[in-house]
Amino acid sequence: MRVIVVGAGEVGQSIASNLAPSNDVIVIDRDDRVVEELTYSHDVLAIHGDGTTIETLREAGVERADLVIACTDSDESNVVICGSVKTATDAFTIARVRRRTLLETWEGSQGGFGVDFMVCTDLLTAQTIFRISGLPAAQDVDTFIGGLVRTAEFEIATDSPIANQPVREADRYDSLTFAAIFRDDDMIVVTGEAVIQPGDRVVVIGSADSVTTFADDITRNNRADSDEIVIVGASEIGYQAAREFENHGYRPRLIEQDHDRAREVAEELPHTTVLKSDATDIEFLGREHIDEADIVISSLGSDEKNLLVSLLARRLGVDRTVAIIENLEYAELFETVGIDVAINPREETSEEIVRFTRTNRTEKVAMLEHDRAEVIEIEATLDSDIIGQQIQDSMDALPDGVIIGAISRGGELVTPRGTTVIKPGDHIVVFVDSEVLDEVVEAI
Repeated sequence: MRVIVVGAGEVGQSIASNLAPSNDVIVIDRDDRVVEELTYSHDVLAIHGDGTTIETLREAGVERADLVIACTDSDESNVVICGSVKTATDAFTIARVRRRTLLETWEGSQGGFGVDFMVCTDLLTAQTIFRISGLPAAQDVDTFIGGLVRTAEFEIATDSPIANQPVREADRYDSLTFAAIFRDDDMIVVTGEAVIQPGDRVVVIGSADSVTTFADDITRNNRADSDEIVIVGASEIGYQAAREFENHGYRPRLIEQDHDRAREVAEELPHTTVLKSDATDIEFLGREHIDEADIVISSLGSDEKNLLVSLLARRLGVDRTVAIIENLEYAELFETVGIDVAINPREETSEEIVRFTRTNRTEKVAMLEHDRAEVIEIEATLDSDIIGQQIQDSMDALPDGVIIGAISRGGELVTPRGTTVIKPGDHIVVFVDSEVLDEVVEAI
């Protein structure tokens, strides 16, 4: 597939590096320094120019393109790029935007502006916050097969009941499969003898109830009152996160220092208590009993402020902290000093776009550990290499780094075991090392 990526910021470069191994990728950017760096660091053709002009698009060979992804930092430019593409070709177009209102306008126009698929960074980030917030200790959460199956990644604390246990002892849950362990920079595909160590990030796949039970057990969490949510900062992400919680029946609190912005969001969020104050004011935090919150989500305008607020929340005794970071290089630092989850909006956006480009082969894709591994949903066909065999035998047809985590058969969940036989039409949720993804998809 011939793919043109316009905009070589963090999002564009991440998309290009993910798609380059199996596609012909061309990247356009206005910064000649970035173009030069891309030429040497990625297996792509980098072009210096303005992607909003048809001349630059033609220089990139837009007439032969199958897919054009507009991911500059300007919403308007991305929409213009897609519109320009449609004047020259029928290529599929994807636009990245930050403003939810633009996404709603596009949805209301039934795919207008020449945009075939639109990704809203702030809304996507808010949805990620909500998914992660629902499970204690979760680093990443996603759903498959219409919500029948959930996959989640959890960090194992020193006092967790399964710390220092082999997987065969920890695996005591119905409808749950242990898929992998991430330990420092290593990925371990799970076997019964693998020992779960404190600090490991464990990936499990199973029914929503079983994953929730697992999350509660490994943290000894009492969920009866686990709905006290505090969001710091009425940025667009903070506002969207509050809306997401409201839509699911929660009544969050939102702290915003700017008077006008606080009044604005208070009028638009009927089930959110908006507090006008500086979230770094210890006396205010004490008066409002922020220490009783189950989770504090920091979405202020800078990484440094988000780090400070999260550390203050930790000091007060808040159970869980989530921080938005713009600089992906800070992610490890945030988590090292005790922030539970650091979410980078640009990374969420690039992963969503890459996921979408793969849906012609798979029904859904979730990416883990910065694309170190993926969980895919795929339907088994008659010509599949694993049809009609027990899983313990059919694994011989698959490369190393693969775990079959769940099966949906006729709308019913089947927990895969060694003797389970895969049938045509089964929807299979598979954990797979990204390096062997294409080989696995072809086999299934």
